[in-house]
Amino acid sequence: MKQKASYRVVTVAFLLVVLVGLSAATINQLQFSKLDKRHYLTDEQIAFIRPGLVLTVQDLSVSADRSVSVTYKITDPKGLPLDRDGVFTPGAVNTAFTLAYIPNDQDQYVPLTVRTQKSPITNVSAVQGTSENNGTTEKIADGVYKYTLRTKLPEGFDATATHSVGLVFYRTLSEFGLADDIANEVVNFRPDGGEVAKVREVVTTDSCLKCHDNETFGFHSHGARQTMEVCVLCHTDALIDPDTGGNVGMITMTHKIHRGKDLPSVVAGTPYQIIGNAQSVHDYSEVGLPQDIRNCEVCHDQTTDAVQKEAYLLRPTRAACGSCHDDVNFASGLNHANGLPQSSDNRCANCHWPEADMEFDASIKGAHTVPAQSAQLPGIVAEFIEITNTAPGQNPVVKFRVKNNAGQPYIPTELRALTLVIAGPTTDYKTLIRESAMADSVASGDALTYTFKAPIPADAQGSFVLAFEGSQNVVLNPGTTKEMTQRQTIQEHVLHTFAVTDATPVERRVVVADEKCDSCHGNLMFHGGNRQNPQYCITCHYPAATDAAMRTDATLPAETIDMKFMIHRIHMGEELTREFTLYGNGRTPHTYNEVLYPASRANCEKCHEPGTYNVPSPGIEKTAVSTREFYTPIPPNSSACLGCHDTLDAAAHTYLNTAPFGESCGTCHGENADFAVAKVHAQ
Repeated sequence: MKQKASYRVVTVAFLLVVLVGLSAATINQLQFSKLDKRHYLTDEQIAFIRPGLVLTVQDLSVSADRSVSVTYKITDPKGLPLDRDGVFTPGAVNTAFTLAYIPNDQDQYVPLTVRTQKSPITNVSAVQGTSENNGTTEKIADGVYKYTLRTKLPEGFDATATHSVGLVFYRTLSEFGLADDIANEVVNFRPDGGEVAKVREVVTTDSCLKCHDNETFGFHSHGARQTMEVCVLCHTDALIDPDTGGNVGMITMTHKIHRGKDLPSVVAGTPYQIIGNAQSVHDYSEVGLPQDIRNCEVCHDQTTDAVQKEAYLLRPTRAACGSCHDDVNFASGLNHANGLPQSSDNRCANCHWPEADMEFDASIKGAHTVPAQSAQLPGIVAEFIEITNTAPGQNPVVKFRVKNNAGQPYIPTELRALTLVIAGPTTDYKTLIRESAMADSVASGDALTYTFKAPIPADAQGSFVLAFEGSQNVVLNPGTTKEMTQRQTIQEHVLHTFAVTDATPVERRVVVADEKCDSCHGNLMFHGGNRQNPQYCITCHYPAATDAAMRTDATLPAETIDMKFMIHRIHMGEELTREFTLYGNGRTPHTYNEVLYPASRANCEKCHEPGTYNVPSPGIEKTAVSTREFYTPIPPNSSACLGCHDTLDAAAHTYLNTAPFGESCGTCHGENADFAVAKVHAQ
């Protein structure tokens, strides 16, 4: 009885310290994104749960018996201690530790915490890096613990080599309807106490998060492995999947996954699969990098602080190159340059320099040159000067220049195409005027003037935009065996807003910034490279637009190509419950049901600017949707939602909450409503 009473006193005292420490001011400082479920907790819930997990390594030591001990502190984001066992503070903190080292004569880790995995398919066993949590834990103070690994340093270990301990912690708060709080840390040390000079840091986690987010870039138990620094401790070139015999080292596995459907082996009919925990089959044969695979620096980002960010340029290896080019047999020389076999990596850099004299040569940069990004392209730059005659019923007159990157002017006949586009109103597009300026542009010095044949509609209101399209075919590497023709287009679509009836021009609202598209897609281009900015794309992909002009009678009825509907459907991809096919140029069908999205689809701000997904949203036109959808026309807010939510139930819901004079979405899903868009998407 005395023990129980003492326990209650300690518990109450501990909670009082917590509650006193979390004053109202402190609670107000614990701010979370509206797309985070923790945002919707009450002050009282925050004071009790204290969501979040901050991991700090305070000390690391190696004892005489070769034991490695780590002293760490776990707190909430405001620095108040957490109880590892989840007794005195909500949510147990689960821990895992990985020990590995980098031999002084090597570049990759050798894991010391290992397991032997035997395949029930092949009966082959493989030694694999893993983590442990069955060592000894000692509580030092509130939130401070010392963990001694069960795995010891091997006898005769090199005390001058870089050793690392990876810590993977996750705090389970599922009883409160919250996702796990996760923390990863890697501590590098030399057992002799010397300064660590060698690390392995080729690609940073930030590079991965250009496309992925923490909801998808999390692996193994509870998705708790979320940093490249942790992953490379186990995923070395020595790591083998015993079920398939495939190498699952970071170099080979990552390249093969991202090339996926375009791997020569996959194209030839052999799927790329990894068999993981509990014999789960992971097939990556339909994965496609959402930009040109030759853009090595989308991952090997040279703007980061990664110590070995230039490794892909300076240290080419058979493992790295052969992972993408997996039809090359280095032992026999099959499909290798000049049929030369390579028994080691020693001579790779002799031919594959970082960069040589020409694009498209055998150097690393040369061999991965993307034709559309070639430095040989002179460039096309449209320079807006002015636009006049922009009132309703008038024919606009545009003055502009077209130059190359060196500032030298083009005359229209030097180009393959030169088109001027007017669209409006900027509140929600419904008018589109496209005219070729090739023949009727009038030159005046280095400037051109073009008068539109079509007038601004007599009933036009608000503000409109002007944009330019232009293209030219350029011969690259002329006179060589690498000669090719590449079409270049106007590089930047800068929209020029002008007033029609507004007192001053009113810009189109920005829902998705071009930088967010390009973060994952590179320089995202469509329709021959002429469309490169979502602010321009929506001038054609406006609410009433369909693909009817690209369909035959046999493939009708048409589908909407309204941007908000179409883009949500495309990115929903494999999660759609119904087929989504659009017909494009040449009456070519494009089916998007196999699209794999690399982040959480609930993370609206992965694409959207903050708050632009709220309802009601600005919009004046209903979406002209064919009978392929459950009803038509679909109003603007409903069309955005039905882009992802393509079921009959969802369509019935939006239909029943729409009147002839408008939608009622904001009643339940408005920014501060009980079922706000951000709240129902919160994770």
